[in-house]
Parts: sequence; C-alpha cells; structure tokens
Amino acid sequence: MKKILLILTLSFLFLISCGKTDTAKEDAKDGAAAEKSDIKVAIVYSVGGLGDHSFNDAAQRGLEKAKKELGIEYVGYEPKDPTSEAEGQLRTYAESGEYDLIIATGFMMKDALATVAKEFPEQKFAITDERVPELSNVASLTFKEHEGSFLAGALAAMMTKTDTVGFIGGAEAPLIQKFEAGYQQGAKYVKPDIKVLAVYIGGTNAFHDPASAKARTEAVIGQGADVVYHASGSSGQGMFQAAKDKGVYAIGVDSNQDDLFPGTILTSMLKLVDVAVYDLVKNVKEDKFEGKVYEFGVKEGGVGLTDFEFTKDKIGEENIKKLDEIKEKIANGEIVVSPTVSK
Repeated sequence: MKKILLILTLSFLFLISCGKTDTAKEDAKDGAAAEKSDIKVAIVYSVGGLGDHSFNDAAQRGLEKAKKELGIEYVGYEPKDPTSEAEGQLRTYAESGEYDLIIATGFMMKDALATVAKEFPEQKFAITDERVPELSNVASLTFKEHEGSFLAGALAAMMTKTDTVGFIGGAEAPLIQKFEAGYQQGAKYVKPDIKVLAVYIGGTNAFHDPASAKARTEAVIGQGADVVYHASGSSGQGMFQAAKDKGVYAIGVDSNQDDLFPGTILTSMLKLVDVAVYDLVKNVKEDKFEGKVYEFGVKEGGVGLTDFEFTKDKIGEENIKKLDEIKEKIANGEIVVSPTVSK
C-alpha cells in the first residue's frame, strides 16, 4: 500500500513539474513575442552626428521614445560628409528591404533622399527640415523655425544693454536664414532700432566647426553684441564658450542646451524634432503613414522656448509674461512672422 502511495505521489509531482515547465516555456515564448518588434526604422544622421546637443540628438530621442513606448527597433548611421555619403547609405538601407521607415536627417540630404525614394517607390521615407512634396512615399517633417526664432529675438532685445545682438549661422542656406529672419523680426518687434549683427561660418564643415564659431562670435561681441543666438549645429559650442568668456548672454537652438553653460544661456529655441519623429513612427506602426509635408510652428507646439530653468530670475517675471503674450499672438495669427530675411 505504501509503495502504491509513493508511486502515485511521485507521478503527481512529475505531472505538476511538467505543467510548470510547459507554462514557463509558454510564458517565455509570449514574453519574447512581446519584446520582438514588428517595426524597424533606419536613420541617417546629419553632419556633426550624435552628441551635437541639437537636431541629431533630438531625432534620436524621438526614436528612443518609440523604442521604449512602441517597441520598435532602429539602426543609425553617422556620415562624416552627408552630401557624399547619404545617398549610398540610404540606398543600402532600402535595398535590404528590412525597414518599415528610413529617415534622412537634415536639409543637406534632400537630393540624395529624392533620388533613392524614386528608385524604391514602395519604401516609406522621411526627411527632416526639407520638403519633397512630389513623392508620395516621403513624409517631410518641417518646422517654422522663424516663429520660434522670433521669440528668441524678442528675448534678446529685452535683455540687451547695448541695443546690439548677434546671430551665428552655419551655412548661408534658406533653412538657416529662416532662423535669422525670425530672430531679426522678434528683436525689432521689441526694440525697432536695435542692431542685429548676423554672420555665417560657411565652408565645408559649417555645422561642426566650434573654433570658427567661437572666432566669429568674438568678432560680433567686439562690435557690441551682448546677446548671441546660433543656428549652427555642434558649431554652437564655440559660440557658447565665447559668450561665457566675454560675459555676455547666449541663446541655444533645436534641443534644450541650457545646462551646457548654465546662466550664460538664457534659453534655447526648441525645435521638437523628437516629437515629430516619434509621431511619424507611431503612424507607421498604426498603418497611418502619409507621404506629405508636415509643418510644425508655435500654434502646433512644434517650436518654442525652454522654461528658463537657470535664468528665470535674470529675465524677470515681467519679461516672461511679455514673451507669453507674444507667443499667443503668433499662435492666433495676430503676429505673422516672415520666413525670409529683410535686406
């Protein structure tokens, strides 16, 4: 009898053990399925690459958020020269057939993207800071940089003691001139007689040349500018250093750069590339991709200023209130900002 009970007990334990093993296997299988992504994205970054504290980092933040919240996978490539490398890398990604979306970062890649997108009409593409409206497989993520820069210019005019402010641009291209245009209009909205000194770095490495940016900033400060704003990618690090060394204020761009030089940087003009990239990836995942031009301005929450974490006391409540009023006027159309520079 005892022998029979022992056999039955062992058999029961074996069945429980088998059941647990099968369940564990199923749980592991289910977990793996949940972790495995059904969306894969490839991105070609622009000049300066990751670590620019600007638009490349912003694009990656959008993908990281999509990875965390939507479970996507992504790969990225950092070209040394986007004008010569972008087309080949975009084509390599497209030829693989592995990616649901391929992103080109920055206006310098427009021609390369258009060429490859025509070759692969079934592949979904996106580009930031440029428009490719003629291709239905390309989503163009554009921003009203001039509107955000208007706010930066208004703040610069509020803070200047010399009635002279500066702008440091990367390449003298239409996109970067939108930043200058908005900055000038915002400054003159607050102080009609203010002087705005604008210089461009130029050359083959305009957005990744901090030394040249520093030298040009020092020259502008030497002409009286006591607030400087840039649209020059990672070159802006040089502008910040010059501003700190000379004891003047600076304004960052694209991403929140305020903590790079706390107290020196009044604010940063945010261009929410991360939000635009995330939203587009989400659309792809939900099968809602549209090959069209998207435009994000103040009204859409696509551009604006940071919350003055380190400089609120320096700027003062009255000026912050004025900036909020200006922002509202831009959003409701009372203030219309031109995207072109008035010469």
